[in-house]
Amino acid sequence: MRLSENFFYTFREDVKDEETVSGNLLVKSGMVKKIGNGIYMYMPLGLKVLKNIENIIREEMNKASANELLMPNLLPEEVYISSGRRDNFGDSMFSLKDRYNRALVLGPTHEEFFVEAAKMKIKSYKDLPFNLYQIGNKYRDEPRPRFGLIRVREFFMKDAYSFDTDLDGLDKSYRKMFEAYQKIFDRIGIDYRIVKADTGVMGGLLSEEFQAVTDIGEDILVLCDCGYASNIEVSECVINKEKTEKYKEKELVHTPNAKTIEEVSNLLKEDKSKFVKTLIYKIDDTLYACLVSGDREINETKLLKLVGGTKIELASFEEVEKVTNAKVGFAGPIGINIKIIIDNDILYKYNYIVGANKTDYHYKNVNTSDFIYDYVGDIKNVKEFDICPKCGKKLYFKNGIEIGNTFKLGTKYSKALDLNYLDESNTLKPVVMGCYGIGLGRIMASVVEQRNDEKGIIWPVNIAPFKVSIVLINKDDDLQKSIANALYNNLITNNIETILDDRDVRAGVKFNDMDLIGIPYRITVGKKALNSLVELKVRETNQVFDIHVNDIVTKIKELIK
Repeated sequence: MRLSENFFYTFREDVKDEETVSGNLLVKSGMVKKIGNGIYMYMPLGLKVLKNIENIIREEMNKASANELLMPNLLPEEVYISSGRRDNFGDSMFSLKDRYNRALVLGPTHEEFFVEAAKMKIKSYKDLPFNLYQIGNKYRDEPRPRFGLIRVREFFMKDAYSFDTDLDGLDKSYRKMFEAYQKIFDRIGIDYRIVKADTGVMGGLLSEEFQAVTDIGEDILVLCDCGYASNIEVSECVINKEKTEKYKEKELVHTPNAKTIEEVSNLLKEDKSKFVKTLIYKIDDTLYACLVSGDREINETKLLKLVGGTKIELASFEEVEKVTNAKVGFAGPIGINIKIIIDNDILYKYNYIVGANKTDYHYKNVNTSDFIYDYVGDIKNVKEFDICPKCGKKLYFKNGIEIGNTFKLGTKYSKALDLNYLDESNTLKPVVMGCYGIGLGRIMASVVEQRNDEKGIIWPVNIAPFKVSIVLINKDDDLQKSIANALYNNLITNNIETILDDRDVRAGVKFNDMDLIGIPYRITVGKKALNSLVELKVRETNQVFDIHVNDIVTKIKELIK
């Protein structure tokens, strides 16, 4: 690519409406352009990066014996209704009508339609196993698009689905995809962790996430040096068994205007560890009183799974006051007329303080024998420095961006959509499925978040838009021009993607632009050409070498290899 003949631009100043490093640098370097809230176009350089990521994914998927196809994005809504997922997606699904008033949606995910594709082949156990995948667009009406390419409304992803006769077959297919994912992310050159995760609206038996480690990540990764890794949504909490105390008789105490743990603690001169807070949640339109230790937060994902619900939200102030007969801030388990859920730690707490369901009053010295609970389980968030459930050491947190996920779906979709096969005894059975997704735009943004400096992006060589840039200092100098053109042609002949910056601009502008767009290796052809020397700069380390013209192509090949 000769820059004097091609579409190329960069910006000198930072972008005002991008809140992340990656968002700013990708727009500033001319990789992407924002055209609406959560909507981006990929410009020529950015598209090359995206295609390089796509090619790595395709190569590893094909090696793992997956078969590529392409799904439509304009889809009949009735299929999502049949599978029971239309309500789960709610307002996040783009809906429209055609001219005949038929309900259509823009595909947020394609499980149901891969099932339809699989039906074309599957009749008996002899037709299994196999794996289908596509690389294409998805659409979700995010309520708050942000962080550049991290959370958008139209995104580019790879989704794959395995089809097997039983769980043993699924285990093999899952392992094959899992290993392919590791190869993909290793080849891309991204710092990632693999964590256990919630199955969410996908459902199924198991979910694992591939998380890019970065400070702007919306997910909290719970990690231990022993290898334990989990998303905080599902991270197991070790039960905190307090030292046994002698039971005391509960006591109603006056706590005027003291609603928070801090206020009640100061008023009663009691340590905060003595408190159990009661939060009123609405789960599938039913109200529940949920109890956790005062220093803990409720984990809504765990809570939802414990009850077996699909939708969860905190009750409104009006609903809280109606079920407690008190102002907000005085809810408790004693005498409340709704089902009670307690965290398993509460079983091992003694003589604690709770709200009395009476304005300006709390109970002291409460124990589980003082009320009846309906559910008990791990419903709290793990905290940093908690005990690791695997080895007993201290846990630590990192932020992550989900760039890939793997699901063992089981028979969730095959049963809902009648995807069956005849086994060896001629019995009809549901096909067992797995699901495997990768977000290409998120990978691109995550790499930039991890690999940048004050000059710009530092692309890993495998996904860089070009491997090499040649900066011609003086385009009117015949020797420099001759050497630059010869090197450019030589590198292109050797299948090394190369930029020749032959623009009529100052050398400093060229250097800054090549650093900004993150080209791994820069060759400068300048005054040293008189001595048959060129300058080689390695973008990642900023190392600079003088190398003979006859040796530079060999050196570049070695570096890339």
